[in-house]
Amino acid sequence: MKRYTIIFLVLISLVACNSAPEGFKLEGTLKGEVENGSEVYLRKTDDNNNLIEIDTTLIENGAFNFKGTTESPELGYLFFSAISGNIPVMLENGTIKVSAQKDSLTYASIKGTPQNQFFSDFLKENKGWAERARSMSKEMEEAVKRKDTVTMTALRDEYFELQQESKTFELKFAKENPNALISALILDKVYTTKSIPETQVQEIYDGFTPLIKETVVGKRISNKLVKSASTRIGGKAPDFSGPTPDGEQLALYDVLGKVTILDFWAAWCKPCRAENPNVVNVYNKYHEKGLNIVGVSLDRRSEDWKKAIADDGLNWNHISNVNYFDEIAALYNVSAIPATFILDENGIIIAKDLRGVALENKIAELLD
Repeated sequence: MKRYTIIFLVLISLVACNSAPEGFKLEGTLKGEVENGSEVYLRKTDDNNNLIEIDTTLIENGAFNFKGTTESPELGYLFFSAISGNIPVMLENGTIKVSAQKDSLTYASIKGTPQNQFFSDFLKENKGWAERARSMSKEMEEAVKRKDTVTMTALRDEYFELQQESKTFELKFAKENPNALISALILDKVYTTKSIPETQVQEIYDGFTPLIKETVVGKRISNKLVKSASTRIGGKAPDFSGPTPDGEQLALYDVLGKVTILDFWAAWCKPCRAENPNVVNVYNKYHEKGLNIVGVSLDRRSEDWKKAIADDGLNWNHISNVNYFDEIAALYNVSAIPATFILDENGIIIAKDLRGVALENKIAELLD
């Protein structure tokens, strides 16, 4: 009896092993004249959003294959030595089938696994918005050549409405598909660009399944939300110090005013530079009433930082490690600039990410 029991357990073990995912197999076909031996590259992005190579293979008679494993679904890209452009594909264990035309990689067919089905469903709808945007762009170019200001204004308004419709669709997709990796990628994008309130980001993230929360992008969103908890309105701003343009060390809490604007910016950031004249105006109007500003630059080169300060007339306190999105940016969960925090005299955060008229109105409310 024991002998049969042991055999039964061994069989169960073998079945379990055979049914476990053995990794992913990507089977690709490329139609059109492509020389045999042309290279295909499988790539993904790292933590700094730089493309890194996972594997390389060759095209033979229009076909190519990749094999690999992944602990959780992630977004990859197929690049070709003989063709410009790329094909995004969800890498997950199972057989993934990619079929594309040489001259139209954008319309590639990706099938075979659940995440790629979600991705295909999303792209099918999203391509409609992209085609409308391209059409509007061409119309705008023609209107600019004709100096047709009426058409230009109408197209700008229409484009703004299209952007809003597209964002609404994306958020609806993310909410309705909590088990899709593309939903997490959508949420990470809108969180980074701060195009929706953080409370809404948290709500959508909370609805994701454990599978998606455990992906690289799911964990990234979670980490951002956790870090952001320390810099939410009503919390005490974390203190920090760093080098000034003169090489001295300056701490945030040494220069707090009645109201302090903590401004994350950089010389290379066009929206920041466009906003600087407004910040200068607000500073000049309210500095004597108790407004201080601490600029935190995310520049990579000291000379660029110092030149921008002089060129834009930013006559307030400045700090920079000249190290891009460094530990100060991480401390405040800043992943995109411009980013601003308004602090009271005790260092309590009372507002965030205000620009233009909204920034001046808030400072006026606090100091007038």
